Amino acid sequence: MDALMTRLEALLADNSIFTLQTLSYYTQGLTVTVQLVFLSLLIGLVMAVPLAIGRSSRHAWIKWPIFAYTYVFRGTPLLIQLYLIYYGVVFVEGIQETWLWFILEDPFMPALIAFTLNTAAYTTEIFRGAIKSTPKGEIEAARAYGMSTNLMLKRVVLPSAFRRALPAYGNEVIFMLHASAIASVVTIMDLTGAARFVYARFYAPFEAFLFVAAIYLCLTFAILYFFRYLEKKLLAHLQPMS
Repeated sequence: MDALMTRLEALLADNSIFTLQTLSYYTQGLTVTVQLVFLSLLIGLVMAVPLAIGRSSRHAWIKWPIFAYTYVFRGTPLLIQLYLIYYGVVFVEGIQETWLWFILEDPFMPALIAFTLNTAAYTTEIFRGAIKSTPKGEIEAARAYGMSTNLMLKRVVLPSAFRRALPAYGNEVIFMLHASAIASVVTIMDLTGAARFVYARFYAPFEAFLFVAAIYLCLTFAILYFFRYLEKKLLAHLQPMS
C-alpha cells in the first residue's frame, strides 16, 4: 500500500491541482455520496412497499393520505424539501434540548430524511402502478389455489410487481444519484462539495467539475449495468426464444 501511494504521489508530482490531498477530498465526497444515496434508497424502498399496497387499497381513509404524501413530495423540488427540513428543524420548539438534536444537528441526517421521503414517494407510485398492472389471470390462479390475500401478495403480486417495476426503479436510482449533488448546499462534503472546494482553492472550474462529472458518469454506468443484469435474470422468461 505504501509503495502504491509513493508511486501515485510521483505520478501526480507535476500536477498542481490533482494532488493526493485533493484526491482525498474526492474520495471522501464519493464515500459520503454513496452512503447518502444507498441509505436513502434502502429506507425509501422499505417504506414504499407497504405504502404502495396501501395506495392500492379500496379504502379511502388508507389511500388518500398516502396519495397526498406522494403528491406533495413528487410535486415539489427536492431542493426545497431539503431546505425546509434542514433549516426548519431549528424552529421546532424545544428540539434543541432533546436527544434528537444530537442527531439532527449533523447536516447528513436532514439530507438523509429529505432524500428518503422524496424517493419513497416516487417508489410508492412506481410500485403502485406495477401492482395495479398485475394480470388478472395470476390473481385468479392464486385464489383458485385457496391463497389468502396476504399470502397472494407475498407469493404472487409483489414478486410479479417487482419484476415489472425494475426498469422504472432503475431510473429512480439514477435520479437519486444525480439529485444527491444538491446535498452540498447544506455544507455536506459530497462529490459536488469536493469539486466546489477544489474550484475555490485553485480557481479551476473545468478541471474540478469535469472530474466529478466523470465520477458521476462511471457510477451511472455501473448502476445501469447492475439493473440490466437484474432485468436479464428476472425477466428471462420474457426473452424471445432463439
